[in-house]
Amino acid sequence: MVLTFLHYRHPFKAISKTLHTVMTRGRLSLAIPATFLLSAMLLLLGTLLVSACATPPSTERVQLEAGNYVLDPTHARINWSLSHAGLSEYTARFDTVSGTLQFDPDNPENSQVDIRIDPKSVSTGLAEFDKTLAGDKKYFDAETYPEIRFQLTDIVITSDRTGDLIGNLSLRGVTKPLTLKTTFNGAGKSFGHKGKTLGFSAIGQLTRSDFGMTYLTNFGIGDIVTLRIEAEFNPVL
Repeated sequence: MVLTFLHYRHPFKAISKTLHTVMTRGRLSLAIPATFLLSAMLLLLGTLLVSACATPPSTERVQLEAGNYVLDPTHARINWSLSHAGLSEYTARFDTVSGTLQFDPDNPENSQVDIRIDPKSVSTGLAEFDKTLAGDKKYFDAETYPEIRFQLTDIVITSDRTGDLIGNLSLRGVTKPLTLKTTFNGAGKSFGHKGKTLGFSAIGQLTRSDFGMTYLTNFGIGDIVTLRIEAEFNPVL
């Protein structure tokens, strides 16, 4: 069997050949190709490894860990949308987001959240328009105002898994209150991270003219902006 590997440049072919030989000598049916069996074995192994690394999230407070958490940028999305002349909801997102969470499961209202967004990371799928939105003074004016920030000031618990996160949103040099209706999706093992990851979904609305972004509001482009947020926080260990 060792010599078999030496005659093949590709390990996959060598393993397949070895399985084929073993099955032949064992007088087993060759109706199933050795390559298929190997693929099935690898798939099973991968499934077992993933199962060992991921568990269903829990919302039980006794299983939640208090402490400091950091936003996982690879599992965080802030999408925003507004009316496009009443025809559709024009949708975009921010790609660069960071944040921290001080989590108190016994008294969730004492938790603290601080989220920072880079307005230059605005993404519509149109590169040139992204540059316009990010840099033009009619829009985010990112050179003058390089950060969008949300700082939590209060939490109103509405159920075991939901609450209103009330905070201050700073955008274009203006700070206004913003309420995010938030759902706690639970805590569970996230692949590649130690400890339990916390997951949240949130939705909120703001009026862009409150922050000096009035361009085209008189021509059917919506003044109300809807935020849809998905976020995971990993423990700081």
